[in-house]
Amino acid sequence: MSDWQHMNAALTLARRALGLTAPNPAVGCVIAKDGRVVGRGWTQPGGRPHAETEALDRAGTLADGATLYATLEPCSHHGATPPCTDAIVAAGIVRVVAAMEDPDPRVRGSGFARLRAAGIALEIGLGAKAAAEINAGFLLRAASGRPLLTLKLASTLDGKIAMASGESRWITGEPARRRAHLLRARHDAVMIGIGTAIADDPDLTCRLPGIVKRHARRIVIDPGLRLPLTSRLVVDAAQLPTWIITRDSGDAARQEGFRAAGVELIELPGTDDGIDLEVALQALGKRGLTRILVEGGARLAAGLLRRQLVDRLAWFHAPSAIGGDGIDAIAGLGQQELAEIPRFERLTVEPVGEDVLETLRRSA
Repeated sequence: MSDWQHMNAALTLARRALGLTAPNPAVGCVIAKDGRVVGRGWTQPGGRPHAETEALDRAGTLADGATLYATLEPCSHHGATPPCTDAIVAAGIVRVVAAMEDPDPRVRGSGFARLRAAGIALEIGLGAKAAAEINAGFLLRAASGRPLLTLKLASTLDGKIAMASGESRWITGEPARRRAHLLRARHDAVMIGIGTAIADDPDLTCRLPGIVKRHARRIVIDPGLRLPLTSRLVVDAAQLPTWIITRDSGDAARQEGFRAAGVELIELPGTDDGIDLEVALQALGKRGLTRILVEGGARLAAGLLRRQLVDRLAWFHAPSAIGGDGIDAIAGLGQQELAEIPRFERLTVEPVGEDVLETLRRSA
């Protein structure tokens, strides 16, 4: 097998860890010797053990004289676990192929330097583009302090999410809804606005066979603490992490009611619009989140788009149209010129049952 085939396998392994490793990156690792794979690993839930350690443990003594393929620079610092570079050297690895450098200041090239100092042949850059996309949230948090936002939309071809009456079940089909649950599993948190929380009373859990326990944190933007204490998000908050982003001047009795139910309140200074979304994202970044899936509603989507805070779009569109009297997926942006509008570039297009999923990235 070629270097690219082994790196592609490592990238596939890294994707398994998405949604489970924050604030750590999702990394994949393959160890190959004499033309065959002798060890595989990926970052474990909570970020530890690291992918390299997992792969080395599986390879055992077969790692001696082998090549290690990693989607990110191996760590070189002492934290909750010993450095991966030390384990690589001790195992007798003779060559390392890494996709990219780790931007974490505790690593950032020092892992590569340690491997070179040990006489290990090193190649950097194979699969870098794919590795950066997998860990786009980790990289964005390292660079700007906030998590990556993916806005999920499920609409008709003309961008409607419901009839004028509010009827919306179901715009897209069952395969698309299952894929949306998989998106939840691959993000650290799912976020909605208070309007959607009240109108739909969702539970925001992942209900797919085999991964039903991979529940992302649930976040509600609720400046005035209007979420009913009887809502699903509050009732099971003691079992499923639920955060409410709200003003720091809220009613004390209401605050106590939410805390007693197990909800974590993130209190921020209020604005004329309710909550400064950029400040809110910085607060979530400080809590270790790297990837957030935004599921609505239209006002929250518009607020994030207006401020250029949507990094990815996951647009499920059904082969249907409702027309101008339907309810829009995105509220008005209030922009007057084409130069101001958010623009995206298409990454992938794939059929999902009778619907289509387009994945897009915000243009630079």
